[in-house]
Amino acid sequence: MNIISQATAFGGMQGVYSHESEACKCEMTFAVFAPPKAIREPCPVLWYLSGLTCTHANVMEKGEYRRMAAELGLIIVCPDTSPRGNDIPDELTNWQMGKGAGFYLDATEEPWAENYRMYTYITEELPALVAKQFRIDMSRQGIFGHSMGGHGALTIALRNPDRFRSCSAFAPIVQPSTADWSAPAFEKYLGSDRAAWRKYDACTLVSDGARFPEFLIDQGKADGFLDNGLRPWLFEEAIKDTDIKLTLRMHERYDHSYYFISTFMDNHLAWHAERLG
Repeated sequence: MNIISQATAFGGMQGVYSHESEACKCEMTFAVFAPPKAIREPCPVLWYLSGLTCTHANVMEKGEYRRMAAELGLIIVCPDTSPRGNDIPDELTNWQMGKGAGFYLDATEEPWAENYRMYTYITEELPALVAKQFRIDMSRQGIFGHSMGGHGALTIALRNPDRFRSCSAFAPIVQPSTADWSAPAFEKYLGSDRAAWRKYDACTLVSDGARFPEFLIDQGKADGFLDNGLRPWLFEEAIKDTDIKLTLRMHERYDHSYYFISTFMDNHLAWHAERLG
């Protein structure tokens, strides 16, 4: 692991790091905020998954999480959203596909299958790395994210209920297999057989029997992607006859930006902290 930068913030350390990824077969960059408490003892960890076109830097620079994370003793890990590099397949004119648009899945179709293995990277490779490098209590993990990253958080939690104690999302894509800005990417990454898409779709995962105790979702009513891409009411409908608890909060005047995310970031961190002990 290489150190790109480190800076003190609220008594803790905000770092940016890189490493050679076996899963993605390229150099991957990620950010970690370690609170002051992590100097003395292992701390619970929250994984934050970012949205389309983002890198690790968007939430690090605009998410305003460090003050509350330092106060609550939470480690925040912010991975990148896709593999990177000159030799990585991409669609330069399509922001919904390729670099910055990994959708937290393991691609099976060419030319994407060799590098676009973000599900394995997020659930296996990166956790193993940070567990060795930081004072993390891996028995206390939570996951959250925004938009495409909200989709990633919901699906990863549903598929790994024994690993994560908490899951929340800002404006998640709850049914990417039918959303305008994700279904075309799913077909390119996973092929035309939609049965292969189901394990990366929160609504179909629930329909297929996946369970997680509870979710918190915040959504802005002024979000331009609400009706065609996000549609949180579909997830509300999907869990209706299950024992899954959902707190869905719809907010007047808020859009899809980090102004929205930063407004409710403290609330999400406190919600996770309660469940992480």
